[in-house]
Amino acid sequence: MKKLIHVALIILVSVSLSCKNKTQETKAPEVVTEAKNDIERVEPPNWWIGFNNNQFQLLVKHPNISDAELSINYQGVSIEKVHKADSPNYLFVDLAIAESAKAGQFNINFKFKDGKQLTQTYELKDRERDATDFQGFDSSDVIYLITPDRFANGDTSNDIYLDASSINENGEQVSLLKEATINRQDDYGRHGGDIKGIIQHLDYIQDMGFTQIWSSPLLINDMPESSYHGYAMTDFYRVDPRFGTLKEYEELSTKAKEKGMGIIMDQVANHCGSEHWWMQDLPFKDWVNQQANFENNKPLNNSNHRRTSNQDLYAAMRDKKEMAEGWFVSAMPDLNQRNPFMANYIIQNSIWWIETLNLSGIRQDTYPYPDKTFMANWAGAIMNEYPNFNIVGEEWSYNPLLIAYWQDGNKNKDGYKSNLKSTMDFAMQRHIVDALNEEEKWDTGLVKMYEGLANDFAYTSPKDIMIFPDNHDMSRIFTQLKGDIPNTKMALSYLLMLPRTPQLYYGTEILMNDFEKPGDHGLIRTDFPGGWQGDTVNAFTGEGLTDDQKDMQNYLKKVLNYRKTSAAIHDGKTIHFAPFLGTYFLFRVVEGETVVHIINKNDEPITIDLKRYEEVGLNGKTLKNIITGETFVWQDDIQLKERGSLLLTTKL
Repeated sequence: MKKLIHVALIILVSVSLSCKNKTQETKAPEVVTEAKNDIERVEPPNWWIGFNNNQFQLLVKHPNISDAELSINYQGVSIEKVHKADSPNYLFVDLAIAESAKAGQFNINFKFKDGKQLTQTYELKDRERDATDFQGFDSSDVIYLITPDRFANGDTSNDIYLDASSINENGEQVSLLKEATINRQDDYGRHGGDIKGIIQHLDYIQDMGFTQIWSSPLLINDMPESSYHGYAMTDFYRVDPRFGTLKEYEELSTKAKEKGMGIIMDQVANHCGSEHWWMQDLPFKDWVNQQANFENNKPLNNSNHRRTSNQDLYAAMRDKKEMAEGWFVSAMPDLNQRNPFMANYIIQNSIWWIETLNLSGIRQDTYPYPDKTFMANWAGAIMNEYPNFNIVGEEWSYNPLLIAYWQDGNKNKDGYKSNLKSTMDFAMQRHIVDALNEEEKWDTGLVKMYEGLANDFAYTSPKDIMIFPDNHDMSRIFTQLKGDIPNTKMALSYLLMLPRTPQLYYGTEILMNDFEKPGDHGLIRTDFPGGWQGDTVNAFTGEGLTDDQKDMQNYLKKVLNYRKTSAAIHDGKTIHFAPFLGTYFLFRVVEGETVVHIINKNDEPITIDLKRYEEVGLNGKTLKNIITGETFVWQDDIQLKERGSLLLTTKL
């Protein structure tokens, strides 16, 4: 027995020494002296050390890459698993990053059975800022929404993108993109606005009082028509060269931050453009919804757009399926987020852009359309890495219950937890328009605002919900309010006083409209005057604007700049009183500051007894008119001389 134990110990020691020697004989980490790019596509194009999640997944695209064996020799980086796709031209590679890993370049080697070897140099970067420094937008902000093609053309050289390699048979340089024309007379054509145009007018945006900029998507839409809007992306990692470069996008974020403004990126998890590079060779059989029909040229069904099927206790499975798997439109293939590789791809893409651009937020398009379990995981993965970040999801619903469903913390009957901080208040937007357009009666007019705001009891955090007068998909507020300037001022000042996070669309400040063709998207997204050389009207300088336009611009500038530093509006208690004699009083109150917002729909002067509002505690206090600077002592009554809104503050 002793002899057997002795033999066993010898074997154990021998094996241990053998393993130790094998470890010691491992090759020294490879040093990259020259970057190599043998592989057609590797995404994400780089990654970072220091994330909470120490694993990430590479999409590798190259002819017959599935035949290759992979190796990496870099301290702290290991290949966890290599996944083959249905197409032989893809691999999905799980990499783990140890705490010991340092930033730097390393080679990924691909060795084929025939002895051929390809090398792709990859880079891990140091994170330039702490995760907690990514401060998301909130109720202290006002967001300026821009359609970049229509805002300002700061670089005419990129209007029709000419790549250095794009030479035709006649030796002429031509555009490689499918839509290679500029026509400002075509509402659905490209007009030439770009990132440099936004950069050049950051001072204007800042001076107006905005603190965040949300631009419609700036990623490439290499589509044959209507590519200007940006929502049919054909490469999720490439800036559209007609808008500019990645470097310019980074410059926009940096310079905006220097001026106290953040950048919100418009992203799309639901769909891509039909000309996306992967549509010619899809990795898996279920990469997009209805893929078999697409690949066999069979009819495709668009979404039924029945968004309530996400919550409906009685919804038929057919309706749920048609909502989730139908394409948004025929030119926008519906991504299948139930495929785990697609899910990883979208999550990593969002994180890559946050980290690259130092974003302060994401606006997620068509939020209820993708798989809702995935959307919760997507938002959760982002918030796990960036605890102070913010995401707003587009839920175009006039039902407050549906808006509430998507906000994180809502006690949903089905147990759904969204991880989404902000949703969009289409319900309140409609109430504001109806309240101002309708005649004052018991159940019409201002009562729509009053009762609409009363719905806040349904929301987990009303101040984190985004309110707006209009956006890039709906008629301009001036059009919705039938060209009535006092009503437009009332709408804008009211929503800027609410416990909400406000967003205004570019041009609202100069009464841009779509009267000629109400609701027409191309017209709604009209060029901002002064953004193009030779414009006879320049809204940036005021040259050529009408008196009404100048007045509205000045009005909004005063309200926005007051709001910037108003603790009462950002976080104060809200008190409002039921409409009375065609007026509606709302108060925002915090210690040391009370803001009063009065809407008056009467055409003739009216005197209102202020004892009705005594519970607010303003009696005997001096208030200042935020617009005119005039002072007023709050005593027995107030005379409202004209229809419109009145904004008062105790901050003198």
